[in-house]
Amino acid sequence: MPVRPRALAVMASDAYAMLFDEARRDRLAALADLGGIPHVADIDDPALDGTLAEVEVLVTSWGAPALDSRRLARMPRLRAVFHAAGSVREHVSDEFWERGILITSAADANAVPVAEFTLAAILLAGKRALVHLRTPAAQRNEWQNLLRHAHVGNLGRTVGIIGFSRTGRRVVDLLRPFEGIEVLVADPFADPAAVEAAGARLVPLGALLPLVDVLSLHAPALPSTRHMVGAAQLAALRDGATVINTARGSLLDHDALLAECRTGRIDAILDVTEPEPLPLGSELLQLTNVAVTPHLAGSLGTETRRLADAALDELEAYVAGAPATHGVEMADLGKSA
Repeated sequence: MPVRPRALAVMASDAYAMLFDEARRDRLAALADLGGIPHVADIDDPALDGTLAEVEVLVTSWGAPALDSRRLARMPRLRAVFHAAGSVREHVSDEFWERGILITSAADANAVPVAEFTLAAILLAGKRALVHLRTPAAQRNEWQNLLRHAHVGNLGRTVGIIGFSRTGRRVVDLLRPFEGIEVLVADPFADPAAVEAAGARLVPLGALLPLVDVLSLHAPALPSTRHMVGAAQLAALRDGATVINTARGSLLDHDALLAECRTGRIDAILDVTEPEPLPLGSELLQLTNVAVTPHLAGSLGTETRRLADAALDELEAYVAGAPATHGVEMADLGKSA
């Protein structure tokens, strides 16, 4: 029987309550020695000095702090962090990497609902459904007009995916069953063979833009990707195209988007924005061809339990002496969120 490591769950109290239901709390307690303190929201509490001195494993999620030199000094035995959320960027430090601590991410699990939401948005965009939800008074005679509309329908459409990321790959896969939808991918780091095997075709971004009916963003938020879709890229889209952003608001130049959407030439579905949320007076919130949702695509409610499961799976592998499935290295942060 493997020895259970001393562990502590560190995250906001509401995150712990949402991610860890009774069954998942029991699983955590079975895998690790929690020392009678299964969860803390404030790791800086001086009363935790004795506990932190013994901790080998942290299970973290939203609300966990950065593991800087001061906090790490209180955890001399720390060997692994299993993060029950997406990006670990805000939780690591130079000292963390120098100590060689293992860290894993549940980003792959979080990609599942984002891809599902994106698929729904793509299909609704093809039918221009969200536009008509915003303008119910205009629906009385609209159906007959839509029968003759060249920009309505999902058969024979082309979807462009920017970023063959965890979510981008899943979106490509989810689009496979739909007849007549061609999928193009733009990603300078992607392997053409892997993209082709997934059911899509890798092309440069400049070549992709004028070919697509729907443009869906799935790149990481990095200095190099800020406003990667701006005035020139939006102008290259064909009339009637829809831009979907379920990744990060910073990927899209919102001033340029407003200028294009204001004319009615293209539509937009934004689950993330810059800033987030948009100011109430933002014109993007008023346009009938722009739909804005409040960051719904990522894991919410029951979906968050996938994140807990992902972290617990990594903890179980650690206890068994098996390698991590979704470990994150320092070098990974240069090309991922």
